[in-house]
Amino acid sequence: MKISIITVCYNSEKTIKDTIESVLNQSYQNYEYIIIDGKSKDNTLEIIKRYEKKFNGKLKWISEKDNGLYDAMNKGIKIATGDIIGMINSDDVLATPDTFQIIVSSFQQEECDGTYSNLEILDNKLENKIRVFHPKNGNYKLGWYPPHPTLYLKKTVYDKHGFYNQKYKIAADYDMMLRIMKDKKLRFRYIPKTLVYMRSGGVSTNGLKGYYRSFQESYQVLKKNKIKFPFIVNIIRSVKIFLQILKSKINNSEKENF
Repeated sequence: MKISIITVCYNSEKTIKDTIESVLNQSYQNYEYIIIDGKSKDNTLEIIKRYEKKFNGKLKWISEKDNGLYDAMNKGIKIATGDIIGMINSDDVLATPDTFQIIVSSFQQEECDGTYSNLEILDNKLENKIRVFHPKNGNYKLGWYPPHPTLYLKKTVYDKHGFYNQKYKIAADYDMMLRIMKDKKLRFRYIPKTLVYMRSGGVSTNGLKGYYRSFQESYQVLKKNKIKFPFIVNIIRSVKIFLQILKSKINNSEKENF
């Protein structure tokens, strides 16, 4: 099975090198790497070009103005030719060189339509854990959802359910996940491993303001997808995030005191 892995970036010169190398170092070689750049004004494009030859034709890139994160993601999906599509943000990294192999094996063994795994949100240096997200299995009607950076879907899922709704600036990924999770014909596989490290500081994880904006849009998404008691479900979802952050802080404190 062929994987299409998509990175959306804009002025990402400080972090994209780590992202690119985590893809380049994958043991599974049947993939294409698509980078959608929003006409960066820094050295992002120069870094991408520097690595282009190392991918031996597997790397495609576009650099042009877009209408935001989800517009760029949609561009990547439209040109993807793989059986499986995944996203890796320009400040995140694949946690292990075997990430692609683990994902493909799960698709083949389980005959599923999508996989997701554990996510660790780290500080800017990728050293200290800010939040650990072990999604396991749950009920989307009660606020459960898989971490989007770990979600890999068959291309046929996008063919059936469409693209990210650009009406939302933060929660279009949550909207997409609700749409596909409501489809009872689709099967999803939880991989109990950490396959992605995410840097804290994105729009939805950048302090209280970011979480508040995320809360507002998530509420709109829940209403749009006709989830009962959307405000309560959103509260439950937010409490789970808070508890994940609190648990990580306690664990970090214990390590420092050890």
